[in-house]
Amino acid sequence: MSTVAELLHDLVFDYTLRTIALGAAVLGVSSGVLGTFAVLRRQSLLGDALAHAALPGICLAYMATGSKAPVVLMVGAGVAGWLGALLLLKIVATTSLDEDAALGIVLASFFGFGIVLLTVMQKRPDAGQAGLDKFLFGQAAALVGTQVAVTALLGTAAIAVVIVLYKELKVLCFDPTFARTTGLAPRWLEVLVTSLVVVAVVIGLQTVGVVLMASMLVGPVVAARQWSDRLAVVLVLAGAIGAGAGVTGAVVSVAAERVPTGPAIILSLTVFALVSILFAPRRGVVPDAVRRRRRGLVAPVEVEAEPAR
Repeated sequence: MSTVAELLHDLVFDYTLRTIALGAAVLGVSSGVLGTFAVLRRQSLLGDALAHAALPGICLAYMATGSKAPVVLMVGAGVAGWLGALLLLKIVATTSLDEDAALGIVLASFFGFGIVLLTVMQKRPDAGQAGLDKFLFGQAAALVGTQVAVTALLGTAAIAVVIVLYKELKVLCFDPTFARTTGLAPRWLEVLVTSLVVVAVVIGLQTVGVVLMASMLVGPVVAARQWSDRLAVVLVLAGAIGAGAGVTGAVVSVAAERVPTGPAIILSLTVFALVSILFAPRRGVVPDAVRRRRRGLVAPVEVEAEPAR
């Protein structure tokens, strides 16, 4: 186990830890901000479906190019995730299925196809496909500076879109009926929001993988929502909490030997969320219990009536 001083020193001067921490921080900020709109629109499982939909894209990108270059695989993941998103929106718009059912169909179908492709590739005689299965749970230790730069560029572009269209996205989240009456083209805004979630998924696949990506989109928002009712504040807090969990998870994975970085990030995020749920001043369980006690709002004890004699 390393001391705190050693960990802080490594965080600044060790290339590997610094790269992993920066990559995790970029993922945390991007997923926190972009996941906010999915959660507020009651589409918490959207990230899960799109993350699983990206798996066959990774496999097909490798099969088509023979390259495991991160940019190639990210493009494949992005295209597959975006197609999955369009299929999801089409199913909801043209059938009587609920959105949850449509999410389940897209998630299971695309993920099953991806697993089949992985199995087929593993049986090939060449060893070039080795390592693609790491995208299931992530492999943050393999991050390099160029990957972090690409993900930072993608995340910055997506967040810039959020800033430019902040008012429109806010109306879409809280009053979609008003959005339709004012001519804001909510259908295109829905496609845009879903595409932004796809960007967040692509950013996170290398770090936390397909299986854990949904937690990165939901966890920071759940934690941030406990502290404020204002969308702008929630966006900033979600990004900060996501970044904090990413850096904390990276440091923990180094301090505790043989702990994978992806699960360590998710566990750190879980701690952030639990602390927020328990101790946030306005919504926290503990402050609420204290207020109830002070006001004397104790539920009356029901006394069983005596039977008539």
